[in-house]
Amino acid sequence: THRLNEVPPEEERVLVKEILDTIEGLSGTRPVGWLGSGLQETWNTLDYLLENGIRYVSDWVNDEQPYMMDVGGKSLVSVPYSYDLNDVPVLWKARKPGPEFERMIRDACDVMLADAQNGSGRVMCLALHPFVIGQPSVIGVLDRALEYILSHDEVWAATGSEICEAYLAQRTDDAAG
Repeated sequence: THRLNEVPPEEERVLVKEILDTIEGLSGTRPVGWLGSGLQETWNTLDYLLENGIRYVSDWVNDEQPYMMDVGGKSLVSVPYSYDLNDVPVLWKARKPGPEFERMIRDACDVMLADAQNGSGRVMCLALHPFVIGQPSVIGVLDRALEYILSHDEVWAATGSEICEAYLAQRTDDAAG
């Protein structure tokens, strides 16, 4: 395996293209979003992603709202990713009990729904890894948390691509209005 932040720039360019080509070849759909392994990037990664048709990245864990990134005069959307509501640091590394992770998810949902009352949406990303959350001792935590989240009519369960497109459409609507 290769870490993007450990390969020379030209090798990184080839690697990014190969990864996206492989996903497209296996799934039949070319990705438009990117979440790098370990959230790793170099000074060149965003340029290489744009060269390959990527419209959004989720490697930045600094906001609950999408935002535009200017990459050498080209635009890329940052779609939020969460390190706080992430099963690896919470359940695996910090060894928090499953019910504590469920409480964290519910509390975050409540706060984000309250924050969104001003008309500005929030992205509540649950970063999940099958080898952690898929264990029999904690899978029920995910089931209960999702049931709670989706019990709220205001919640939109969306993919990264859907979030990106909605954000871009809203920006276009705001600019036209």
